[in-house]
Amino acid sequence: MTETAPVNATPSTAPPAATPLLQLRGVSKRFVQDIDLAARIANLLGAGHRASVVHAVADVDLEILPGEVIGVVGESGCGKSTLGRVIAGITPPTDGSVSFLGKPVAAMDAAERRAWGLGVQMIFQNPMASLNPRLRVLDIVGEAPVVHGLVKAAQKAVYVEALLHQVGLDPAYAQRYPHQFSGGQRQRIGIARALALKPRLIVCDEAVAALDVSIQAQVLNLFLSLRRELALTYLFISHNLGVVGHVSDRVVVMYLGRIVEVAPTATLFSAPRHPYTRALLSELPTLERTRRTYLPIQGELPSPLAPPPGCAFHPRCPQAMPRCKVEAPVLRSLRPGHASACHLDDPVTLPTT
Repeated sequence: MTETAPVNATPSTAPPAATPLLQLRGVSKRFVQDIDLAARIANLLGAGHRASVVHAVADVDLEILPGEVIGVVGESGCGKSTLGRVIAGITPPTDGSVSFLGKPVAAMDAAERRAWGLGVQMIFQNPMASLNPRLRVLDIVGEAPVVHGLVKAAQKAVYVEALLHQVGLDPAYAQRYPHQFSGGQRQRIGIARALALKPRLIVCDEAVAALDVSIQAQVLNLFLSLRRELALTYLFISHNLGVVGHVSDRVVVMYLGRIVEVAPTATLFSAPRHPYTRALLSELPTLERTRRTYLPIQGELPSPLAPPPGCAFHPRCPQAMPRCKVEAPVLRSLRPGHASACHLDDPVTLPTT
């Protein structure tokens, strides 16, 4: 067991001196599928069918500071995309609160909700599926700012041309349809659509996962240049640790809907604390010429329909203790900005004399 200094029970995952742009407190999201008519009839005969509950996100605390890039990583099914949709307002949380500029969304008036809705935008993984195939780029990018009164209808064409130029596309493409573009070009259109509403925070949900490696690099560089030009804040969701390490200031590691570790990028890559984080980093390719044997994380990700008791990672953890099977670890602050949810990081209680 690792000896640490006394810690707080509910740590802040951001430097306390900064004012968060967006804040999550105890956010959970559960998807419930009720039993159908046949199952209800079978229950009358004692079948015992029950509604299915998917625990997608569980008790997440997170602060996003203005101008920073937070990377969210984890295996498929860990709740990354659902968390991003909750932050963007697409999916309402089941429990907990989301605050924008210090104001809880639930307590906002109409004007404040509008500011939140415009201030947080999302870029989706599949650019073809996220673009309306029946609309030209001019309308895909320009419709929302006109509807919300950011530009006048007569200025839409000029506004869209400027946005296309900003994301590296020929303004003449405004008259084309999505099927006339490559994957990388379609993702740039998605970026232009998000920028059209002048957001402060952009949620990027696997925004480069569907692209070729060479195109990924171009789009990532575009994200970084837009951040510098427009003072943007990003929540960058990816399963690729290499990509996250390239663009992020802080990294959030999720497992089965919970945050298991948060740290500045350099700290997470050099001194990870949670066994799951270490397992992910051990499989990260390197440029070293020595021979390596890559071993995947043992076991499979448990079903969110029936998460294991205690620590959700204990069935796959090589350092699991009996305590891990019955007691869920708390996300504890190890040092400023670095927190981990593992019993190995619990403070050691010295015996009194």
